[in-house]
Amino acid sequence: MFPTIEIFGRTLGTYGICAALGIAACVVLFVLLGKDKRLKMEDALMTMLVCGCGMFLGGHILYGITNTSGIIRLFSHASEIGFKNTVLSLFVNYFGGMVFYGGFLGALAALLIYTRFSKYVRREVAMDIFAVAVPLFHIFGRIGCFLGGCCYGIESSWGFITYSNTLNPEINGVVRLPVQLIEAACNLCIFITLLILYNKKKLENRLIFIYMLIYPVCRFILEFFRGDEIRGFIFGMSTSQFISILVFIAGAAGLAVSRKKYC
Repeated sequence: MFPTIEIFGRTLGTYGICAALGIAACVVLFVLLGKDKRLKMEDALMTMLVCGCGMFLGGHILYGITNTSGIIRLFSHASEIGFKNTVLSLFVNYFGGMVFYGGFLGALAALLIYTRFSKYVRREVAMDIFAVAVPLFHIFGRIGCFLGGCCYGIESSWGFITYSNTLNPEINGVVRLPVQLIEAACNLCIFITLLILYNKKKLENRLIFIYMLIYPVCRFILEFFRGDEIRGFIFGMSTSQFISILVFIAGAAGLAVSRKKYC
């Protein structure tokens, strides 16, 4: 809808602004919730930095994986376009975007590795706070998607119309279901639920599994209302639907194992 905005004479991407606001909100959340668990500010900030790096790498890697067919075509014409242009196109066109699940799994992997070696950050504490922070960041991310015009919804009798979307010009002039805002609302509900559980000390050390049970269900359903097909399909399902099933199964298994440990 508004992919860019002018601030002090400079053109900035609205998605980038929303992502920055989301990161800032998560940093504040990590520091505030960490105080209750005696997590020092510098350790909370380092944990967030590690998660951010994992999110960045994972999001871009999965985006590239969803564009495997395009990458194969690119390298099949590498001799024609030259090595430099091939590499440039690879990183800009095929690894330039990000996929949420890739970011989530990348951040989770980075957190697991970091807490394995950190002497100051307990894994259980970091994982609980991480579980609360993920939907908070995702709220800002989906608002950014709506403003930027990506991750758009199906054609609908009601919704929003964009006329100047340069990222996806084919959606201009078409009424689209605001699935990005619907998902943002779902994430808000998930965030509030997990925050309440955290503050009431309910299901301690298991909040990440609760998130992995709730969000994939929302995402699986919302995928039916997405109009973009850029992320590809697996076994007749969108890539995100397929990953949602795997994440849900992992969350259920993790919760079952943790119940034996903490009950």
